[in-house]
Amino acid sequence: MAAMSLAEALALSAVAQAEAIRRGELGSEQLVRGYLARIARANDRVVAFVSVFARRAVWSARRHDDQAVRARRLGRLHELGPFHGVPIGVKDLNFVRGARSRFGSAGVRLPPSPIDDRTAAQLRRAGFVVLGKLATSEIGAMPVTEPDIHAPTRNPWNLEHTSGGSSGGSGAAVAAGFLPIAQGSDGAGSIRIPSSFCHLFGHKPSRGRVANAFGMRDQSILYTDGPMARSVADAAALLDVMAGETVGRRHWAPPPPRPFAELAEQPPRKLRVRVAREISLAKVEPEILAAVDAVARALAGLGHEVEDGPHIEADLEEFLPLWQHQIATTPLVDWRRVQPITRWLYEAGRRVRARDANRVQRELELRVERWFGADVDVWITPTVPRLAPRVGEFRVDPGEDPAEAFGRAAVLGAFTAPFNICGYPAASYPAAVSKGGLPIGVQIAGRAYADATVLQVARSLEQVLPHAQRRAELAAQLA
Repeated sequence: MAAMSLAEALALSAVAQAEAIRRGELGSEQLVRGYLARIARANDRVVAFVSVFARRAVWSARRHDDQAVRARRLGRLHELGPFHGVPIGVKDLNFVRGARSRFGSAGVRLPPSPIDDRTAAQLRRAGFVVLGKLATSEIGAMPVTEPDIHAPTRNPWNLEHTSGGSSGGSGAAVAAGFLPIAQGSDGAGSIRIPSSFCHLFGHKPSRGRVANAFGMRDQSILYTDGPMARSVADAAALLDVMAGETVGRRHWAPPPPRPFAELAEQPPRKLRVRVAREISLAKVEPEILAAVDAVARALAGLGHEVEDGPHIEADLEEFLPLWQHQIATTPLVDWRRVQPITRWLYEAGRRVRARDANRVQRELELRVERWFGADVDVWITPTVPRLAPRVGEFRVDPGEDPAEAFGRAAVLGAFTAPFNICGYPAASYPAAVSKGGLPIGVQIAGRAYADATVLQVARSLEQVLPHAQRRAELAAQLA
């Protein structure tokens, strides 16, 4: 078969790249070198990667190419992982064998990890080639990625603006064309916020869908790993990998009848959809409201029953003890060396007893479940109430109260955090781009374990609101 050009290869989706490698039309080394060249050209402007495994990645790609040649010759292509030879990045809140994990913090000084954590190991079993570690906010505490240990991570759509957080490096890397797909994690919106700001589809799975990276008991934990991609199909296929549907072992959530990649291609049944546009914590910008309205009209046009409803009202002070407790229980941190907001969260979290945090979470969880409604299949909301802020907007100046700065930033998670509390699946769909050129995401949230429904709704929107086809100008320059 004729080999494709590098430009053609880099323009493919992650799923299509894997298929081309299997057919022998594309080599993993060709892909890896192409993405490494883009990273070398522009990462100093974007700061999506905090470390790049160039030599190791090229060596791994060659090994993947040899394996693909042998599998084709022996008729054993079915033994290759679903993403065999495709590049990916791993967030710096995860452990990758042979690499340091800094957690975005000067307070974390660990030696190179001798092992992959569960998430990284699952990605390797799927055949991915890990190109490096992706930037995160310090300890994952903030919805923007601006730690002290490196320059801020910037939005490829406009470098004066943030890519979001805490998975800001993941969002920026895919939006800039440094990667075809990325892994992120989400504790209050950390996949969905950067996906909204970077014009990606980002899916926070149901609680129990993806095994905790560190082996922690996760029946009530707020955060989970999940996919960030340019398309629903790529994200669904990566969710299958991370959830153990196609690689590894399933976690404790009820399994789907078929892989999510297959289910996502099916149109959803007629759904009852509620739409929330406003929240008391923040004023939603008009262009975001217009995007939500466009999604609502599109779903009604597809035959779903769409009606308006109020968003759940919850005060930041109610959620704050949960977030403070989660930050304060992060191990292996020298808290004297962290940023002011992180230290404030830690010091307050030390005073929150585990049983009190559990009680607050259960009370809020019941409230979210009642608000969602027993007769509702899907909620549609803004992902965030405003367009991507400028870099540095939430920086703590000398003499400023960290609590005040955190409060201003936390508004970005007003629509996303409730679904971490209850553990329901939720995703950000790239619904529009503002007049000023900044992406706008609309959140799709489903009932417990209804990840397939969320994916199906998003896939149907791709067919009638195909805004995800647009690319950041920086990505176009690198193509």
